[in-house]
Amino acid sequence: MSAASLLTMQPNVRKMVAGSALLFVLFLAFWQWGPGAFGIPEFIIPPASDVWKQFLRMVAKDHLLFHTGITAMQVGVGFVLGVLLGILCGFALGMSPSAEFVLSPYILALQIAPKVAFAPLFIIWFGYTVYPKILVCVLIVFFPVMINVLGAVRALDPDIVRLAKSFTANRLQVFWKIEFPAALPPLFAGLRIAATLAVIGVLVGELVGGNIGLGYLLSVGEGAGDTAAVFVTIILLTLIGIALYGIVVAIESRVLHYLPARARLAT
Repeated sequence: MSAASLLTMQPNVRKMVAGSALLFVLFLAFWQWGPGAFGIPEFIIPPASDVWKQFLRMVAKDHLLFHTGITAMQVGVGFVLGVLLGILCGFALGMSPSAEFVLSPYILALQIAPKVAFAPLFIIWFGYTVYPKILVCVLIVFFPVMINVLGAVRALDPDIVRLAKSFTANRLQVFWKIEFPAALPPLFAGLRIAATLAVIGVLVGELVGGNIGLGYLLSVGEGAGDTAAVFVTIILLTLIGIALYGIVVAIESRVLHYLPARARLAT
């Protein structure tokens, strides 16, 4: 990137950061005083200061950071496994129409089946461990990644593949030089969707049969009628999802820097 591009980009970045920070301050102010101004009881929507106090109390007494780390670990492992499985199945089905014809109905049935219904089954199989939560996360992450990769392989112009083979390219070279790069933009679109769903998968598992994690704290807060504790867990779950989404976007900007859309964002 040229020095002129950096100079033009920095004021725009500062404006966006300032606008985002201002919006966040306004949101906090409305959260702090808005419910009281509209006569909403604190047990329905507690002020932001009460949620902050509850956060500090849960850090000190309820091992909140430990539970957050457990949930974040399960989200990360489930996301990575689901992405790898989705990529492998997407390429395998895209390259083999017969395999796609045979397996697609079963994969579709697996996607249509409610993921919440699998959580009790996984708990019966694996007990109250991390494995049921990770498996539910894998199921939720797998499908959008697989569909995007499969669509990219299908849409590839066969003339390009034939041209590469005419230049004595072997099957591995065709995959690595043509098919894999062509699938990267749709793959990252699927990763963005999967990043927003990964937290939901783990949370479902923790709510159904968890004894650790933020989902467990969420159910405890709900049972005690502690709205502030529920808000704390929701905020932390949201932050985990935002962090995972941000990692995907950062990797995408590095890998797909050559695309025109990324070039326009840079300027």
